[in-house]
Amino acid sequence: MTTKIEWVQNPDGTLGKTWNPVTGCTKISLGCQYCYAERMAKRLVGRHGYPIDNPFQVTLHPDRLNRPFKWKKPIMIFMCSMSDYFHEDVPEDYLFQILETIKQCPHHTFQILTKRSERMLKISHKIKQWPANVWIGVTVEAKQYKIRINHLKQVNASVKFLSCEPLLEDLGEIDLDGIGWVIAGGESGPKARPMRHEWVTNIRDQCLTKGVPYFFKQWGGVNKKANGRILEGKEWNQLPVIPSHPKDKQVQLAF
Repeated sequence: MTTKIEWVQNPDGTLGKTWNPVTGCTKISLGCQYCYAERMAKRLVGRHGYPIDNPFQVTLHPDRLNRPFKWKKPIMIFMCSMSDYFHEDVPEDYLFQILETIKQCPHHTFQILTKRSERMLKISHKIKQWPANVWIGVTVEAKQYKIRINHLKQVNASVKFLSCEPLLEDLGEIDLDGIGWVIAGGESGPKARPMRHEWVTNIRDQCLTKGVPYFFKQWGGVNKKANGRILEGKEWNQLPVIPSHPKDKQVQLAF
């Protein structure tokens, strides 16, 4: 379905789509406390594949594996927006089934964002080269999770990005070597935790120094629309350059 997430943008500037061959998750870090996906799953309980007894339990949807084939025009696709692709309850063989669909859709670009960087790295060790149309990112919402950046740096993906959302504190100095894009933003929703101006500008200034594209998603808060996404007089909508997708360099498993 078409998403409202600002950084999921098609080449023509329109918004891309989400694809959820997996739904459901479990809390793993501070940013999970007021999970938007969990709130949405509870609203959808008993419908669209969300179980009645526990709508946010990890659930596989093999009937959705072929959905990207229906989208003929090249688009940006945010994968597992209602889950975590690298969740420990998603079987490894199912991860590779999803990857097989990606291989067969080189005209699309797929964004994978995870908080489970250790499993991301474990799976990546079994892949010599991720498909060129895959961007892989990690969430870094607080200093204690900067280790995820180190894990990400070891992944052989065409674009490696950080999502500093919901940004819960000043991250201090960030090692941006090898990072192709940074997203930052505040938490939204009824219990949104506040974000300070200096936390956001610290990240932006480091990106400017390193020449890393920077995307400011939102100030967030209870009324995120009213608070907007203007930072120091402008919107920051920088995107990484979309790499080419050579058909002869698709994913290669190491076994």
